[in-house]
Amino acid sequence: MRATNLYAALAAAKHCAAGCSLKHAVWQSGKVKLYRYQPIARPAAAAPLLIVYALVNRPYMMDLQEDRSLIRGLLAEGLDVYLIDWGYPDGADRFTTLADYINDHVAGCVEHILKAHRLDALNVLGVCQGGVLSLCFSALYSQRVKNLITMVTPVDFHTPADLLSKWVRKIDVAAWVGDGNVSGDTLNQLFLSLMPFRLTQQKYVDLMAGSPDRARVENFMRVEQWIFDSPDQAGAAFREFVTWFYQENRLMHNRLEISGCKVDLRTLRIPILNLIGKRDHLVPPDASLALQKLVGSKDYTALELDLGHIGMYISARAQHEVPAAIAKWLAERRRK
Repeated sequence: MRATNLYAALAAAKHCAAGCSLKHAVWQSGKVKLYRYQPIARPAAAAPLLIVYALVNRPYMMDLQEDRSLIRGLLAEGLDVYLIDWGYPDGADRFTTLADYINDHVAGCVEHILKAHRLDALNVLGVCQGGVLSLCFSALYSQRVKNLITMVTPVDFHTPADLLSKWVRKIDVAAWVGDGNVSGDTLNQLFLSLMPFRLTQQKYVDLMAGSPDRARVENFMRVEQWIFDSPDQAGAAFREFVTWFYQENRLMHNRLEISGCKVDLRTLRIPILNLIGKRDHLVPPDASLALQKLVGSKDYTALELDLGHIGMYISARAQHEVPAAIAKWLAERRRK
């Protein structure tokens, strides 16, 4: 009877939609769109917050469903939230570089927001790989960033616990990429292989062992949809990211340049909040904690939470802790 009920719930949840907060596109360049979310609470006296998500996954994990939405939590705190959606690169994007993403797309989104609000600087929240892009942008365009928040963001790519780095450092990335893009499905299988039993079998065992509750199953299906909705990666940018960060660890050695401009994190003197997952298997805590000794900011805060990589966005604990911590930290900077 339990299995029958579970299968019925799975069937009903098969086409459940991810994303719950109202938003509208306000800027676009090619496949890249900038969304602004509709407010749901009294506005806080804060500059807009731009979320820069990773290139390798779809950003709706930040807004999975009403009770598991980091974005909804930020909106409930009165923040004015924007998000960059990178879209789905295809063959026409195979020569897109990291400089294109940072100097054209991120910079274009920032300039649109600043012009719309008649401001000189905004707040930035960079997530995972998007945190790396945000650090680069903030170092290159520090006058445009008021406060920087990094979340589960790798900085030192050669820490002992970084299983992904150990694997990626050994590959011939030029031969892998060639002149094309990198398959999102291939990358997804790589991520799953880091913890094969837990990520490919145990979760289904846990699903079968639990209650066949429709809401629970819908949540499971939304996460599954996100996991397997992996966009292909622009070949040039992927090759650069693997080489410069995973293989050569250029941020740690202060040897990174974007379009001939030095990315020197020591020039970052803006307030920085670094959110770290203690149980993060993709970005080990040490990989994020390294940021403090690289930046020039005297206003640096590291907040370690007992969460995993995905749990930072969708766990019940995260809903209570993460948006409130971000809003409180921003409010404290307004009073300084």
